[in-house]
Amino acid sequence: MGLNKADLLVVLGYLVAVTLFGLRFRAKERSLRGYFLADNRIPWWAIAISIVAAETSTLTIISLPGLAYAQDFRILQLAMGYVVGRVAVAVLLIPHYFRGELVTAYELIARRFGERLRWMTAGVFLLTRAAAEGVRVFAVAMVVRIALGPVLGGTSDFGRDAAAIGIVTVLTLVYTFEGGMAAVIWTDVVQLSLYVAGAVVTIVVIAHAVPGGWTHIAAVAGDAGRFRVFDWSANLKVPYTIWSGVIGGAFLTTASHGTDQLIVQRLLAARNARQSKTAIVASGFAVLVLFALFLTIGAMLFVFYRDVSPGVAFARTDAIFPTFIATRMPHLVAGLMIAAILAAAMSNLSAALNSLSSTSVVDFYARFLPQSSEERRVRFSRAATGCWALVLFALALLARRGGTVIEMGLSIASVTYGSLLGVFLLGVLTRRATERGAMVGMLCGVAFNVYCWVFTKIPFTWWVVFGSAVTFGIGYAASRPAAASRPAAASGPPAASWMEKEAQ
Repeated sequence: MGLNKADLLVVLGYLVAVTLFGLRFRAKERSLRGYFLADNRIPWWAIAISIVAAETSTLTIISLPGLAYAQDFRILQLAMGYVVGRVAVAVLLIPHYFRGELVTAYELIARRFGERLRWMTAGVFLLTRAAAEGVRVFAVAMVVRIALGPVLGGTSDFGRDAAAIGIVTVLTLVYTFEGGMAAVIWTDVVQLSLYVAGAVVTIVVIAHAVPGGWTHIAAVAGDAGRFRVFDWSANLKVPYTIWSGVIGGAFLTTASHGTDQLIVQRLLAARNARQSKTAIVASGFAVLVLFALFLTIGAMLFVFYRDVSPGVAFARTDAIFPTFIATRMPHLVAGLMIAAILAAAMSNLSAALNSLSSTSVVDFYARFLPQSSEERRVRFSRAATGCWALVLFALALLARRGGTVIEMGLSIASVTYGSLLGVFLLGVLTRRATERGAMVGMLCGVAFNVYCWVFTKIPFTWWVVFGSAVTFGIGYAASRPAAASRPAAASGPPAASWMEKEAQ
């Protein structure tokens, strides 16, 4: 079928409309807190939706159907662990984030340990988020190339990818320059609603296209094992089991939602700690439902391309769902689906640029130049946003050579998430941990996970568990000699010492 001019007009019109909508909520005040945290005016339900949009977005839309098409539903076990991890974030970390006027997660590390560890954790975030976000940009570029291939320049795949990535990056940069966190979150609300509705429409379209409808689809996909959810294997090398899913998923989401500025910035934009906790827990159940929804689409596409359109070959499973949208969805609906994917990705990338910029300014620029004015810091924030956009463009081109984009993104993040989580747990759960000990533990945690990544077949689902355990254990042990040499005056839980510092 393919996209026609009407579809392209829908895509263009929607992108313009959603950008104008986002600009209505841009930060009017020229302050860092107004620009990065929307002055804490966002309700919990909007933050919950924004969190879901941030972690699902394009990766979920194109990669999860591909996984179910080629394998089954076992990645859903990981989403079950996500719910557990969010409860841990609500109990362990959010109360500390709301003790003081914080803008980034790493200001908390400075108050507990010191500036050196703050710069170390913030630097790790910048590197990890940039690498993972480059994969996300490439995921969107695949959609652009498939949907708008005829109008893109370049005779090679590289040329088409570069043009697609450039389109996404430039549009997002323009949007982010004028928008603040409020614009990002409220645009997320619109995007998520649209692409969930699009997913439901897709299920109806596929069910009507396959002879026998849902009954036939369920029978064929079930016989092929596409609906398999649970794997009770104790084999550490199997990526998706109930153990790696619940345990590994819990540690992964505790790290990603408790130490990654992309999510923490959203949590800090809540009106108070109670609303922030409600938002993070509610988002976990929403993600579980979304995972199931897009996996169902993948299982249905497996039957469609087996019975209705056999013989179609795909270079990578990530291209299956975008190809179906561009070639099989009814006109106008296809255009709206492509627009929703692009706009959701722009909103997500905007948040990433915003969080990278906030960490660059608050944790580095403002610390090295404390005498700089608020207006000057906001100007530097915009310049940092432009620089990070160029970095993500380059990283997205490098991501072309990777595997399934959702697994690429999770793998990159998991290498360092364990060490970040270990440092935060040292601060929350212990009195003895020192800055030097935590730094030693963090370096060992990263090194161990790099070893797992390069030299073993242990899947990424376990890396955060191992990395945080190594960081916590070695960090605590390395802190003991220094702690023992100090006067035994400090007593009580670590939160008390934090509160005392914040009250000064």
